[in-house]
Amino acid sequence: MGRPSDSDVVIIGAGHNGLVCAFYLAAKGMKVTMIERRPVVGGAAVTEEFHPGFRNSTASYTVSLLNPKVIADMRLYEHGLKVVLRKVDNFLPTIGVDYLLSGRGGLTRAEIERHSPADAEGYDAYSAALESVVAILRQWILRAPPNAGGGLADLLALLKLGNSVRALSAEEQRHLLDFFTKSAADILNRHFSNDLVQALFGFDSIVGHYASPYTPGSAYVLLHHVFGEAAGVPGAWGHAIGGMGAISEAMAKAAQAKGVEIVLDTPVDEIVVEGGRAAGVSAGGRTYRARQVVANTHPKLLFEKLVPEGSVPPEIARRMSHWQSESATFRMNVALSELPRFTSLPEAGDHLTAGIIMAPSLGYMDRAYTSARTEGWSRKPVIEMLVPSTLDDSLAPPARHVASLFCQHFPYEVEGGWDARREEVADHIIATVDRYAPGFASAVIGQLALSPLDLERRFGLIGGDIFHGKIGLDQLFSARPMLGHADYRMPLPGLYLCGAGAHPGGGVTGAPGHNAARAVLADRRRLKRLR
Repeated sequence: MGRPSDSDVVIIGAGHNGLVCAFYLAAKGMKVTMIERRPVVGGAAVTEEFHPGFRNSTASYTVSLLNPKVIADMRLYEHGLKVVLRKVDNFLPTIGVDYLLSGRGGLTRAEIERHSPADAEGYDAYSAALESVVAILRQWILRAPPNAGGGLADLLALLKLGNSVRALSAEEQRHLLDFFTKSAADILNRHFSNDLVQALFGFDSIVGHYASPYTPGSAYVLLHHVFGEAAGVPGAWGHAIGGMGAISEAMAKAAQAKGVEIVLDTPVDEIVVEGGRAAGVSAGGRTYRARQVVANTHPKLLFEKLVPEGSVPPEIARRMSHWQSESATFRMNVALSELPRFTSLPEAGDHLTAGIIMAPSLGYMDRAYTSARTEGWSRKPVIEMLVPSTLDDSLAPPARHVASLFCQHFPYEVEGGWDARREEVADHIIATVDRYAPGFASAVIGQLALSPLDLERRFGLIGGDIFHGKIGLDQLFSARPMLGHADYRMPLPGLYLCGAGAHPGGGVTGAPGHNAARAVLADRRRLKRLR
């Protein structure tokens, strides 16, 4: 017999997916220990002070994709989570007088019609096509994809997928194929002609995606950002009061209420392998033994740093060494002495609660990508700014504000290295915002700038990839993280993956954690039957 275990399950990392996984396992009576490198839970979903008196979400920064079943099962609202909706979903300014708003209550269609009546009719057709495809995606968010080379369960899953597709009309099936294979621009050009209208929808195709909206496959990335909801409103965007860390804190309370032990400030050095299976982890000078090990880490970090050499077949190690992982994302928080005043809509108003997208056309986004590839980084970057203090006065002192800046494209490899170029790029980004909102630069009284290298160092996001791996057709669904192991069971018995490198991918969804827990529990039941 093997040596006794400290826990039934040890989870590497206390990011939000790890917390979700821990909750579901502990709710079934399992003893769960989480080992976290940082002094706080949440992974990239954290709120931290970045300037005296100013707090903000540090990496992930908005709420929409968090799964409603996870919210309900974990009773997150009872554990202190409060989500409020943006009063306007999106605001696209220009450096002139034109602008576009989007939001609930018919605002999106009215704004599109203000710019182009023909595009308003196109919006109806586009929305119908989008919803038919999103409906299929939603069915698979909380399911493991069919596993290549799997058994009867995977065959049944494949049949379910086939039945879902067969229930679509012929035209809906064409939409499905289009969204999975074409560029976002291909689809948007079919429905819209106005630059701002195309930009409104095209932005989602490049969020965290180092590509152009003209890149084949970018239409799926667009889909990935629209299947969510906030505060029970499908497709809406919201803010967690207290920042994204409030989500993680509520999840930690829910998990601890079920008996989960969370060990902080303790980096995991290596997974313990005995008898050809994962048997625990080495961390902080001791061994935490467990019957099953779940990794809430980036797949490359898992296979290149944590799994002992020789523990998986060499072809697996080679394949994971080439896992594509780069978002080309630069993330900033800034402390402001006053609200920004945009040339195109200068007065304070509900538009300042929106996601403010500074990228007025698909062509602009394409040039941002091209210049990053040819000149080191985007000379005219794509920027989304949020000013969450317009919805949440806990983040800044009275009459002061905080803003999040999510910026693209800034590759991981840059001439001279990011430690030498970070501040130069931060100044470049602030100057870009100042073109749309003159006076913005002079209102900045403090800032935090995180390059792709900083995101890797701080959060374990290899290559600075916010999704734990590129969302491309070769790294999706049954191929995430690789064919044959899309069911959260890794190619080392007893080892599971519950992070964003597993289906359905990145974003603060909780879905990979939920699904990985189901795999662990299913295997535990199977082992009990065999005894």
